[in-house]
Parts: sequence; C-alpha cells; structure tokens
Amino acid sequence: MSEPYYRYHVFFCTNLREDGKVCCAQRGAQAMRDYAKARVKELGLDGPGQVRVNNAGCLDRCQEGPCVVVYPEGVWYSYVDREDIDEIIDSHLCQGRPVDRLKI
Repeated sequence: MSEPYYRYHVFFCTNLREDGKVCCAQRGAQAMRDYAKARVKELGLDGPGQVRVNNAGCLDRCQEGPCVVVYPEGVWYSYVDREDIDEIIDSHLCQGRPVDRLKI
C-alpha cells in the first residue's frame, strides 16, 4: 500500500440549500474554508504529503452547525469562528491531536 497523497484532507461543507433549509453556506462556511486554506498555506502546511483544504458539497450534517471533516481519520467538527478553525489547524493538523470540544 502506498503512502497517502495528503497527510490530511480537510473538507468544508459549503453547500447552499435552495429550499431555505438550514445549511452550512448560511453560516459563513465559504469564508471559513477560505480562511483555513490561507492559514494552512501561510503555515507552510499545504501541498503533497501535507494538508489539502477543499470545498465539499452537502455532507448532510448541517443541523449540527457548519461542519468540516478531516481525513484519513474521519473526524467531524463543527465550528463557530476563526478561533475554532485555528484550534483545529494548530491541534489536529499540526500536532495530530483532534479537538474533542469541537467534535460532532
């Protein structure tokens, strides 16, 4: 089995539901994804063998707040602000320690 292309693959739900139901896009998900991508790049964590931050379509957990999932572990998070995103990056992506308080 070969090494994974990325150490961590981070998917932000940025889905916008046209029917008016609660969705991550209504809660600023795109701005948080853009912030996370820029911060990962700023820290030099981006690129092959490191971290990839992507948009995702609906991850079907919108009722639990805006959500993000980190693979390969499959750890699901909800977040409120940049401080939460910073904590996910600093703890999980930099140190390999998931953030229990943000898990869903």
